[in-house]
Amino acid sequence: MVLELRNIEKSFGEKRVLTGVSFKAESGKAFGLLGRNGAGKTTSIRILMNVFPADCGEVLVDGKNVDYDKLRIGYLPEERGLYPKKIIVDQLTYFAELKGMSHREAVKSVDYWLGRLGMSEYRNKRLDTLSKGNQQKIQLITALAHNPDIVILDEPFSGLDPVNAMLLKDVVKEQISKNKVVLFSSHQMNYIEEFCDSIAILNSGCVALQGELHDIKRNYVRDRLVVRTEYPEQIRKDFSGSCTDMEDGGLIIQLKSLDDKKAVMKKLVDDYDIDEVKVFEPSLNDIFVEYAGGLAKEDAK
Repeated sequence: MVLELRNIEKSFGEKRVLTGVSFKAESGKAFGLLGRNGAGKTTSIRILMNVFPADCGEVLVDGKNVDYDKLRIGYLPEERGLYPKKIIVDQLTYFAELKGMSHREAVKSVDYWLGRLGMSEYRNKRLDTLSKGNQQKIQLITALAHNPDIVILDEPFSGLDPVNAMLLKDVVKEQISKNKVVLFSSHQMNYIEEFCDSIAILNSGCVALQGELHDIKRNYVRDRLVVRTEYPEQIRKDFSGSCTDMEDGGLIIQLKSLDDKKAVMKKLVDDYDIDEVKVFEPSLNDIFVEYAGGLAKEDAK
């Protein structure tokens, strides 16, 4: 399955929010939709989900207009939307039935996911008795219980401790392995970098950059080396003027020419006690700051 937004435009009154937004996400892969607050991510997601229509442009699946009566979409919103005073199993079952499941199917699926996420003991409790992280896991079940074709996760790791974050990672990998379209929207670049094959960065309602993350990184000039060692002093001295410190304790060596790369790497390995030497690639955080910088228009959330 290929999910595509093609030339999407959206204004609210005289305020233009999206201008020619286009991107594709494929099943069996995770796609990262990135941008600062107000860049247009939420509006794009709402159009994708048919919450409201675009002014022009198309939402396509495999090149055809989406039949929302048949396409199953699971959505984890950044802001929780469940009922704090209601019994957990009752509302989870209710939401699954709204998305087309029979009562029996809904109860069975909800119980599976409660067990999968270690939440079975809270089945018959009210939502407001749970911690913030456990409420996030309950909200996740509403996105997954009806076995969606497309899973949209907006800041999914918000409020999760490291143990629950690892559990969610396993769930996300499982959804990807089931050949679903998984779309991330997050400001936590480490998670996007871990999961996403492709990204699109929005800036002021336009796509500032998109493509395969690996290719994007490879397109940067590869004229710097990262060196890690327990004994950096001599390297700093010998490469003074071209050597700078990284925040994590490594060293960056700026090459005078790309043709020097092999010779410098060989010298480092031969002459010093090196733990690691590799070509420097920008992190996704570096790329995000470069392409999502500047003042973004306020999104209509």
